[in-house]
Amino acid sequence: MNDRICVGAIAGSFGVRGEVRLKSFCADPEAIASYGPLSDEKGETSWEVKLSRPVKTGFAAKLSGVANKEAADALKGTRLYAPRERLPDLPDDEFYHTDLIGLLVYDTGGVEVGRVKAVLNHGAGDLLEITAKGHSEPVLLPFTLATVPTVDMGTSRIVIDPPDGLFD
Repeated sequence: MNDRICVGAIAGSFGVRGEVRLKSFCADPEAIASYGPLSDEKGETSWEVKLSRPVKTGFAAKLSGVANKEAADALKGTRLYAPRERLPDLPDDEFYHTDLIGLLVYDTGGVEVGRVKAVLNHGAGDLLEITAKGHSEPVLLPFTLATVPTVDMGTSRIVIDPPDGLFD
């Protein structure tokens, strides 16, 4: 398990006073400000986050040490990470995306079909991107109880019940 979890990303600058447009990946979007300081992917730079107001697709936010539009522009695309211990514990049927990446995937008959490469969300729900044996392209599977009845973190495996033909 990773000791840091991606909780948001900087979408660009907002205005001319150093604010950024912040996308929150948290279940409670405003909670992102309470997990700080947040760091970049390498953990080399960190910022305190103060949310200013909601804006389309996120928040206007002030990051410590970011004083002008140019500095805010330079951070566009930066993913923000929080230490796992600052995040809330999850119920048994919820998972941080990072914990699912790399898990082995088996079908309901016990046959290994591949490995989770990524967890995607384009607005209609989570999708598992699976690198499947015998497939040159990844397979996308909806991450629902019907198609993924079992996630066993103890054995690092997922059991799937995919629609007919998906892995043919």
